[in-house]
Amino acid sequence: MRRHFAAIGRFLTLLLLSLLVAGRPVLAQDSDPQILRDTETEAFLADIAAPMAKSAGLAPGALQVVVIADPEINAFVAGGQTIYINSGLILAADNANEVEGVIAHELGHIEGGHVPLQNQGTRPAGRILLLSLLAGIAAAAAGAPGAGLAAFGAGSTIAQSHVLAFSRADEGSADASAVRHLNDAHLSGKGMISFFGKLKQEEYRLTPADYTIDPYAQTHPMTADREAALDADLEKSPWWNAPQDPAKQARFLRVKAKLAGYVQDPITTLRKMPESDQSVPAHYARAYAWHRAAYPDKADAEADALLRTAPLDPYFNELKGQILLENGHPKEALAPLRIAVAQSHQAPLISALFGQALIATDDPANFAEAETVLKVSVDKDREDPLAWYALGAVYAQRGDEPHAALAAAERYAMNGEDALARTNAERALLGLKTGTRDYLRAEDIAVTSRNNMDSRYGKKK
Repeated sequence: MRRHFAAIGRFLTLLLLSLLVAGRPVLAQDSDPQILRDTETEAFLADIAAPMAKSAGLAPGALQVVVIADPEINAFVAGGQTIYINSGLILAADNANEVEGVIAHELGHIEGGHVPLQNQGTRPAGRILLLSLLAGIAAAAAGAPGAGLAAFGAGSTIAQSHVLAFSRADEGSADASAVRHLNDAHLSGKGMISFFGKLKQEEYRLTPADYTIDPYAQTHPMTADREAALDADLEKSPWWNAPQDPAKQARFLRVKAKLAGYVQDPITTLRKMPESDQSVPAHYARAYAWHRAAYPDKADAEADALLRTAPLDPYFNELKGQILLENGHPKEALAPLRIAVAQSHQAPLISALFGQALIATDDPANFAEAETVLKVSVDKDREDPLAWYALGAVYAQRGDEPHAALAAAERYAMNGEDALARTNAERALLGLKTGTRDYLRAEDIAVTSRNNMDSRYGKKK
């Protein structure tokens, strides 16, 4: 049995390394919501949400703001302390204050205990494809730009039936709470009001010309009614005329530009951000557009232009490394990715990308360092399948079959693939030392996966 398992391990090593080097697609595709992961974006959203989360009584760091790959202008909560914002909403926003208004409203739902999705929420993460803006377009462990696009297209439009609407009363309550959260955070409500204008345009666009909307047949109050109810309260705030923070707005424009470059058709991005625009957001957007359109030299030139403005910026270095890695230059990618890891204080997604680049060099001398940085990545963020995939490849390469199986079990458990999670966890238990942290973790995955299967399919007699 052990000899047979070792043969399988050697085969998987070759297969995984070939995928890591070639950047071939290994992306699952389904109709479930897709989360867009990106360190810079997540840090920005966490920072702007923090003072409002404090107003809502949430513990520091408890709130998560997650970006969903969906072109519709929408945001929602699904229980717990997580706000889901569609990519289309961020692209429609003109400034950070509009996004703050949306977050303030959704915090009202969390504070009020309004749970629209109940058991149909977007957790556990096993039912969500984790797709990183930086590490997941074609990160060495899991695909090429084309695969990322295909995965994005497969689930980019989530049917509204997947997002059950709140009652009109809940919406009104959330709006009222939003006023308080904005005031407590010393933020203007102008962004909330201006975003209502965008929502009204959407209502007009989606409503047939010969159709009259019955406001009492809607699950949400009409936007015009919400705007009228809130306008007076928001204008009373001493922070109504508070100026926007230029640094915050600059961060927002960067996040919006890189998101646009990733989710939009490259032709659209290049038309909106012509070469004559030499701003940082324009370089960001064009770098992604050229990268996705398979013009690596042009993408690399845009990354270099960004680095000339800030040579130690972690996200510019991450982008530079990603472009080099995904275009077959993993050794050249190591230098910028080292800077990105150091300057981001070992951010897990960036560490994972660096680990993948080390493996993609196909140099066994780099595998020990890859293991180190990938362990840091999964210790800080256990919900990145690319990191688990790459870590499993390192273990398999050196013949550590139990830990390779445990890494696979982690990845399958996260993706909700209980049968495979259980099988790999039980294989890991055969070789791990009893009572160790890893043994207990494998045991936990095996038991949880077995219970999930029993619950789903019925316990065998």
